[in-house]
Amino acid sequence: MLDLWRLQILKEFADRGTIAATAQTLGYTPSAVSQQLSALEREAGAPLLDRTARTAELTDGGRLLAEHAEQILAMVEAAESVLAERSDTPSGRVTVTAFPTAAVAFAPELAHRLRQHPEMQLVLRQTMESNGARPVSAAEADIALVDDWTGGDPGTSAGKLRSIRLLHDPMVLAVPAEHPLADPRRPVELSHLLDEVWLATPHGEPSRHGTNRLLAEVGGSPATAWEFEGFGTILSLVASGTGIAAVPELALAAAREGLAFRRLPASAPARDVYALVRATSVRRPAIDATLRALETAAAGIRATLDSALDEDTGV
Repeated sequence: MLDLWRLQILKEFADRGTIAATAQTLGYTPSAVSQQLSALEREAGAPLLDRTARTAELTDGGRLLAEHAEQILAMVEAAESVLAERSDTPSGRVTVTAFPTAAVAFAPELAHRLRQHPEMQLVLRQTMESNGARPVSAAEADIALVDDWTGGDPGTSAGKLRSIRLLHDPMVLAVPAEHPLADPRRPVELSHLLDEVWLATPHGEPSRHGTNRLLAEVGGSPATAWEFEGFGTILSLVASGTGIAAVPELALAAAREGLAFRRLPASAPARDVYALVRATSVRRPAIDATLRALETAAAGIRATLDSALDEDTGV
């Protein structure tokens, strides 16, 4: 009988390509991963890896079993979901990964709503991974909150993943509370702000592309642009008077005193926030409860952000 966990390790090895990378992803030592794959070879009765002193590669049989492993694991998860659905009681552990601003914004409401299900355990992990779909595809997480700046769907290839659009998240202008534009009566004219010190995420980050695109439409790059990792850091520097920044609205959830936010033109860059989930798990009551809680949280977040920006007051 083939062990399901060892099949998962084999599938991860097929995706990662090395025992070291597989071990790092799964939180095991390379030695433990190698031992589990050796045990799977004994169960399969065939060599699955070609090993040398420094490398290991899948044999033809290993590749074939890895392909079947993905299907087997998906079928097992689907069966578990059907059985769980019959109980109609959300239970068990649900792991959600989220990019930082989403984690901060969604965590309080998500935890509050899921507390009504005492048999559930929520695990929310922040991730900086550019491909947020990967942990869900690899069954390392049940749900991933991901952002998309292209206006497309973030990933439902081959029907394996389903996406639920949670909210639209346009960029807004963040300025210090003592800045002239903190006064809501003053119009926001970006072309007049190119001489300001702009704070932005590093080149290559989607939000940096958004800032560059925003300013390109009114005349080009700012005279001075400083780069910092993370919107929390950027907003703390804006609050201290270091400069101004364009940030997604969702970053307001972590805003502090000393800041004011202004709406930008409707043409300003924006992203959409999605929840990604495996199609085989959506019938599981705990997954369904978590997705419903995320949708409710998103509606509340959107109402709060709209209210704050409609008031056009400092935070």
